[in-house]
Amino acid sequence: MLKILIAGGGTGGHIFPALAIAKALEKKAAVSLLFVGAKGKMEMEKIPQAGYKINGIDIAGYNRANLFKNFSLPFKLIKSFWQVNQILNNFKPDAVIGVGGYSSFPVLRTAQRKGIPTFIHESNSLAGKSNQLLAKKVQYVFVAFEDMQKYFPQEKIIISGNPVREEIINNKISKYEALEYFGLLNNKKTILILGGSLGAKSINNAIAKNIASFSDNGLQLIWQTGQHTYQQYKHLSEGTNSFCIQAFIEKMNMAYAAVDVVVSRAGALSVAELCVVKKPVVFVPYPYAAEDHQTVNAQYLVQKNAARLVKDNEADTGLVPAILDLIQNVALQETLSKNIASLAKLNAADMIAEKILETIQ
Repeated sequence: MLKILIAGGGTGGHIFPALAIAKALEKKAAVSLLFVGAKGKMEMEKIPQAGYKINGIDIAGYNRANLFKNFSLPFKLIKSFWQVNQILNNFKPDAVIGVGGYSSFPVLRTAQRKGIPTFIHESNSLAGKSNQLLAKKVQYVFVAFEDMQKYFPQEKIIISGNPVREEIINNKISKYEALEYFGLLNNKKTILILGGSLGAKSINNAIAKNIASFSDNGLQLIWQTGQHTYQQYKHLSEGTNSFCIQAFIEKMNMAYAAVDVVVSRAGALSVAELCVVKKPVVFVPYPYAAEDHQTVNAQYLVQKNAARLVKDNEADTGLVPAILDLIQNVALQETLSKNIASLAKLNAADMIAEKILETIQ
């Protein structure tokens, strides 16, 4: 039985592709899988919920907002390398896959020093610094966008797309069933508000400030606020059956089936999923993502007339008018839906799994 270790996490954008790759590997070979993530991060909860074992290491990212919080970073990094060495010695993997996030770098770097085959999945259109450093010694770099040779050796690049969860690719849930699941009516247009797994301040503020605009126009909302701000907004659904407000949406296949239009950050996973589900979308890219890669992700679709974009600093006044304009324009919805569907990659996880197994078997 092959042993494969998957490292990374931090956000759903890293965790869910990792799970998709894991499931694809299990379908194609007899494998024993182990995940490694950062202690205190979302993967330590989501990976076990999906039925997999995960080991946590003491690692954190560079804090750009509060430089004093970086004082302990070198000590955590040293400790994480020691922890990773122990994990690799105990598990003895045949291959290590890095999907991004704090924990990827020490795991893949240590694996490379031990001569273990390593692979990277780079989900964004702007490659992370850690992945660029690691790429010189990996077997392959799986990417979601074209023109990534400026970051990685050309001969190691495989354009796979971003892995999307199987339940989203093969979603057979009807709109009626999905609306009933969220407690909403079947005769109203419905909008899905997403800010990523951690929430989005600009999006949340704009929706809360203009919440009456949706009721006035006979619209319904499914709104993921993020764990940290749910308490701040949950009261807005009291006394109405038009707003379903949740901290985190566990069943995204239900949410996608229920709605007509989506508002979202432009993380790589969100972009990949929205291409698969063919939904008209208004992107509000998070401007403080590394090298503003979310804006680049969104612009890639906007240039193909496959999405609309509202800048984060214009969301307060511009987001709700953009939503209302789109939800009332059926022809535009159809155009965006058709164009975004043409960009979907449905076999990313299978392609990645097959190449890894082919390389190490």
